[in-house]
Amino acid sequence: MYNQNSMGNGTVRTPRREDSCLSSRRREHSSGAFTKLQETVLLLEEELKQKWKELQEKDDKIKQLEKELEVKSVQIDKLQDAIGYNNIQLSPKGSQKKKLLSVINQGPILHNEKAPEVHRRQKAKEGVSAEPTSRNYYSPSSQNPDVTCIRKDSSAKKLITGAIMNNDFLRQLEASHVRRMVDCMYERVYSQSQLVIQEGAAGNHLYVLAEGLLDVIQNSRLLGQMHPGTAFGELAILYNCKRTATVKAVTDSKIWVLDRQVFQNIMMSSAQAQHQEYFSFLRSVSLLKDLPEEKLSKIVDCLEVDFYDKGDYIIREGEEGNTFFIIAKGKVSVTQAVEGSQEPQQIKTLGIGDYFGEKALISEDVRSANIIAEEDDTQCLVIDRDTFNQMVGTYQELQTYLREYVFQLALNDHDRRNARKKSLHHSISRDNSEVNQLRELVSRFSSTSPFRYLDVITTLGTGGFGRVELVKLKDEDMTFALKCIKKKHIVDTHQQEHVYWEKNILQQINCPFIIRLYRTFRDAKYVYMLLEVCLGGELWSILRDTGSFEEGIARFCIGCVLEAFDYLHNRGIVYRDLKPENLLLDSEGYIKMVDFGFAKKIGPGKKTWTFCGTPEYVAPEIIMNRGHDFGADYWSLGILIYELLTGSPPFSGTDPIKIYNMVLKGIEKVDFPHRIGRRSEDLIRRLCRAKKKNRNGNLSLHFSEKICNFN
Repeated sequence: MYNQNSMGNGTVRTPRREDSCLSSRRREHSSGAFTKLQETVLLLEEELKQKWKELQEKDDKIKQLEKELEVKSVQIDKLQDAIGYNNIQLSPKGSQKKKLLSVINQGPILHNEKAPEVHRRQKAKEGVSAEPTSRNYYSPSSQNPDVTCIRKDSSAKKLITGAIMNNDFLRQLEASHVRRMVDCMYERVYSQSQLVIQEGAAGNHLYVLAEGLLDVIQNSRLLGQMHPGTAFGELAILYNCKRTATVKAVTDSKIWVLDRQVFQNIMMSSAQAQHQEYFSFLRSVSLLKDLPEEKLSKIVDCLEVDFYDKGDYIIREGEEGNTFFIIAKGKVSVTQAVEGSQEPQQIKTLGIGDYFGEKALISEDVRSANIIAEEDDTQCLVIDRDTFNQMVGTYQELQTYLREYVFQLALNDHDRRNARKKSLHHSISRDNSEVNQLRELVSRFSSTSPFRYLDVITTLGTGGFGRVELVKLKDEDMTFALKCIKKKHIVDTHQQEHVYWEKNILQQINCPFIIRLYRTFRDAKYVYMLLEVCLGGELWSILRDTGSFEEGIARFCIGCVLEAFDYLHNRGIVYRDLKPENLLLDSEGYIKMVDFGFAKKIGPGKKTWTFCGTPEYVAPEIIMNRGHDFGADYWSLGILIYELLTGSPPFSGTDPIKIYNMVLKGIEKVDFPHRIGRRSEDLIRRLCRAKKKNRNGNLSLHFSEKICNFN
């Protein structure tokens, strides 16, 4: 028998039953606890996933609300612009800085508790202009203006660049232009309480605050403050304008400055250099070398730049093509299938100034070789056959319908139409004879004493320039309009050249759709222009009173304007100030174009650079100082059609910079009202395309047809 003492001798004790049960219960308890822990972990993981999902949904909701807030802010801005009401104190915090900066460029801010109920059409639009530029033509001999670069460290360049890129208007400039602007800005130091900008003073500079703090004050009221890294005063580098707020240094401040003339020189010289380079490329192409200069210049304006990386196929052998290429940067290899070889063999390498695909410009072309980019960032200038044909062809289609339309005036009877045409032709011939007789008569008057020969009947209108009087010849019932322009106003606004151009151009013009100038006078205070009188009133006044025109009336107005454009453009004259305010009605109800202060003779294939026009009507190329030509007039024609049909231009507001930003965003962003028909909308969008090549190209092929279907 085993006894308890035997355990010390290595004997094994048999476990008791109660010990075995206890161990089992412990294992079961441990297993249950682990299972419960696993379930808890799984539950927590599921809850975590749910919380994460909810968090993501909330993030998405926040983003959606931010977008909605941004849209609402834009809508609020538009509504405030529409009623001419901007109040910094009521604006959202995020847009307060933009509102503050816009004060320097726009009219006084209204601080009334209630916005005045004034419709925009109650106030006529005003034209603006920079100083005329003396160098307006592309010429191989023209010298680039002297633009001085100022040394800066990298931190200063970074600050200026950042300020420019944070400005809604300036950020739309090309990177190369921004770099040159940064290089040319010079430093000014302002002591505490010193004025940077004086309210009411003429503006001529763009500023970037580098160090310090500035107050913005209007009508002795503090509107806010500006901190380092802020660009302001950008409107002044476009044209002459009065500052509408005071900017004063709160602390000693350092500011980077750019003059308007330097900015304009940067824009003009770079565009001219690029134009001349592209022109030289085209002149080297045997197919194009005999084309007239104005045709080549038009083609230059239509060239697009395509970019390729190393190994990219520009064209492939055997494909059909309609595009012509000129290499502007990099190199390409030319390969061709060779009998007996599985792979195409390299024939030659082409570099800058070389071209290929020229046959595609005159007929359907099957590519005879592969063209492959050999370097990254290879650049080619390209133009397709349709665009080429439009530019090299004539623009006769532009006037065909409109001549007929203006003569016919929608008369239904064929015989009456013919009679009307004969009558109108006879009337025009008679008018020309009368104009010459009147010019001969008034040429005998002294050039310094107009009122010796004229009696004033009444004042027709007044403005910043002076006034317009209704006058008659003494002892005769022959009436005229006498435009009296203050010499001081001409000098103060640097418009001497514009006045000279207006006189010179109007003296050469004899068109039934353009106001006639009979004689000019001058005395110690005024320059006088004796003009044809149009007592039918301003088209703008009629539009303001009626709200909008039916398409038939708008169509007639546009027909008259296009007759005037045809006359001017055929003589190399660009008008640049189309708007209802500059269209008068004569006694027979025909439209006459007036106010030629911005008109200029540039010649075919040339460009001019002066910023001038009315903000709501200026074309993108004028805003961006790229040089402009007759295409700017066609842009304004599209804006005019829109305003005649709706009562307001598509781009409008109280702040010119905001208007320019809308113009640069494009007509594509404009929602057309239902009252504008589909054909009218299509015509407006074609005329207001940002790229001039598309604008002009559509004119040559489709313009007459679109006008015919205007209703």
